[in-house]
Amino acid sequence: MLHIIFSLLISMHAPAASTNYSTVQDNLKRIAQENPTTTELISIGTSDAGEQINGLKIGNGETADLIVATHHGNEYGSTAVAVGAAESFAKNPIVGHTVYVIPVLNINGYNNRNRYERLPSGSLDQNRDYPGPCVTTKSFRSKSTKALADFIAEKNIVSSATLHTYWPAVLYPWGFSTNDVTTSYESTFINLAKAAVVESGYAVGNSKELLYAADGAFEDYAFWKHGVWSLLFEMGNSHNPSQSAMNQMVATNVPGLRRFIENAPKERAANHEFTGKCDYTRALQRTHLE
Repeated sequence: MLHIIFSLLISMHAPAASTNYSTVQDNLKRIAQENPTTTELISIGTSDAGEQINGLKIGNGETADLIVATHHGNEYGSTAVAVGAAESFAKNPIVGHTVYVIPVLNINGYNNRNRYERLPSGSLDQNRDYPGPCVTTKSFRSKSTKALADFIAEKNIVSSATLHTYWPAVLYPWGFSTNDVTTSYESTFINLAKAAVVESGYAVGNSKELLYAADGAFEDYAFWKHGVWSLLFEMGNSHNPSQSAMNQMVATNVPGLRRFIENAPKERAANHEFTGKCDYTRALQRTHLE
């Protein structure tokens, strides 16, 4: 696994913009070649720049799960953890599950070490581009976010982990502009989050209360729209982790991802609608974090 992380770090400093994502794709191909009976290369669609959004399908169980990283292009540590998870799960698939791993959603931002995706209309924060009960702006301006939304509907994704840096915590809905943050499944989410942090020791809590309000984020969208058991992994302490820090992120989060998927309910949540009220008075704008 360490050689994957090292290659990701090397690619981060390469002069050619296409090299970064190319290295991720090369690692996905290598994992697929080394594990032909458990993996399949997939594409969920194309970005606005025409790049294929690639990933791995791992296993062949009835329950479908998702790990998606790098909504924010400068959070390359999240990509390393996703690739590390793909490598681990390919060698030892989770019985009864099919896990889809998308290491880079924001390809343009990743190649340019930029949080935002560059669109013809300007820069976009992908993790503010999903519909939601308190969203007041246009959604799905990015083809990448729309492709991911269509994918979770098509594949009947039951649980999802979205990976970010940095603020060491595993968080659960609701995380948007409301004071009514409790879902109908508070205890279930707490237990799933606690299972995910055994090795990392990260904090566990509600996204808004422990971090800040973020309208249009994927993790809330997946639960609100479909009842997907969705956790937000905020990993590490930097957007620019050292190699040793990145190694540690992989080592401590991959087991937690596996345990989350293993322990999550095998059916989507039935009562996933939002019945509270939006409140924008205390919304924070700490966009340098998640």
